Formats: sequence, C-alpha cells, structure tokens
Amino acid sequence: MDIGIGLPNTLSIEGPAIVDWARRAEDRGFSTLATIDRIVYPSYDSLTTLAVAAGATSRIGLFSDVVLAPLYPPVWLAKASASLDAMSGGRLTLGVAVGGRADDFAAMDRPFDRRGRLMDETLDLLHRAWAGESVTGDEFPVGPPPAAGNRIPVLIGGQTDTVVRRTVQYGEGWTAGGGGPAMVAPMAEKVRTAWHEAGREGEPRIAALIYFGLGDDDASRASLRRYYAFLGDWVGAIVEGAIRSPQAAKDVVRAFADAGVTELVFDPTVASVDEVDRLADAVL
Repeated sequence: MDIGIGLPNTLSIEGPAIVDWARRAEDRGFSTLATIDRIVYPSYDSLTTLAVAAGATSRIGLFSDVVLAPLYPPVWLAKASASLDAMSGGRLTLGVAVGGRADDFAAMDRPFDRRGRLMDETLDLLHRAWAGESVTGDEFPVGPPPAAGNRIPVLIGGQTDTVVRRTVQYGEGWTAGGGGPAMVAPMAEKVRTAWHEAGREGEPRIAALIYFGLGDDDASRASLRRYYAFLGDWVGAIVEGAIRSPQAAKDVVRAFADAGVTELVFDPTVASVDEVDRLADAVL
C-alpha cells in the first residue's frame, strides 16, 4: 500500500512553509502530496497548493483529495488540471467529489441543488477536453495535453451508488473522504465488483484519508474542531478519530491495507513541518 501525506493547506501556516513541507515529504519517501478543498474557509486553494508543491519537488505524486468539482467552471478546471499535470511531468491525480456545503456553492454562484448533475457534466467535459476535443465550439482545445497524452487519473469520492457508477464510467478508482477501515471496506468491495462487471481492465485504485497529529494533541484537536464546526454534534467523532501516536499510525496502516485500500493519505492537523518526520518515522 502506498502511503501519502497531506499538505497543510487548511491549517494556519505561512505560505512558503508549503514548499518546505513538500520537499521534506519527498525526501522522506512518501508517495503522494494531497490537498483538501473548501471555499468559505481561510485555506489555501487546492490546485494552487499542488502547483507550488510541484515546483518544489520532482518525483512525488500530487493528489487533490478532493476537489469539489461542481463548484468550479468545468472549462477552467480542465485547463488548470491539464496544465498542472503537464508541467509536473504527469504527477497529478485529480480526486473529485460533489461536496455538501451550501455556503461554498453560494459563494461560487453555483446551484447547490444541481450539484450531482454538474458533477456528471464536469466529468464528461474534463475527459473530452483532455483528449483534445474542442469543448467550446472554437477551433482550439482549451488546454495543453496532459503528460500521458489524453487523460489524467481521476478518483471519485463519495459513498453512494451514483459514486460507484461515476467511478466505473470516468475514474481510475475511488477515494474515501474519511471514516475508518470498517466503513471503507464495504464501499471498496462495491467498487471492485462494479469495476469487473463493467469489463474494466486491472484493478481500481482505492484511496483513503485519515487525520493525524503527532506533535501537539491540543493543536490537533483545535484545528479539527474549527474546520468541522459546521457538523455540530458530529465534530467530536472526527476530532477523536485522528491518529495521535506512532503505534496508532502503524496499526491503522495495517487495518486499511486489510480493508483493501491501495493508497492511504495521512492528512495533517498540526502545522509544524516536523510532523512529516514524525509520521515517516512511524510508518515508512
């Protein structure tokens, strides 16, 4: 199982520290750098963060886990993602999901009640644009070709049967936006079953995210409480579900591997770059 680490784009951290974090993660051997997406929050933009990380590194993967695709103009998302993939040498995996916060949609002037349809329309346009089709009716395509020529790997996030359908139709796999191994395993099996029934070759990628904070328990809890305050009574479960010891990190790696996960991303809740070394010492 590949083990990645999130960039601290939702935490209170000076912008240039993203570069130090990315370089440290690559040097320590993590497979991927990941971001979380949100609009109405003082976080760093997901694709901008990944672009900065791409310029600071040369090997490590780049993973939006996830971009809330219906929030954005699809033509822009096609161009931005193809540009990032091409300039990083094909290191981008575009994780996408529908999203569930009405304030984000209002801020972007996008219809919250049409987000599922917007998701399908966006996925269709992305793949056509990456393949070099004109998606605007003009002479030229809207962006450069991705590094692989006509496609960027896409992972679909969510927990519904519609997500399974989108994964098989448009994706290279599925990403779990949270929850422990016991919650991930049944959905991973659904995806694999649908994948083979549809005649897709090989095996789908199955990614999962888990929060961690190994250097400051109080800061870790505070950052999660702030980010997930909108969930009300549910926030406590998320706060206490984070990994806060090296042994717990080792144990959760084994548990997610047993659940069929092929890529596990540890997302930070403490802004110190020393968290990269703490996690690497525990799980790499």
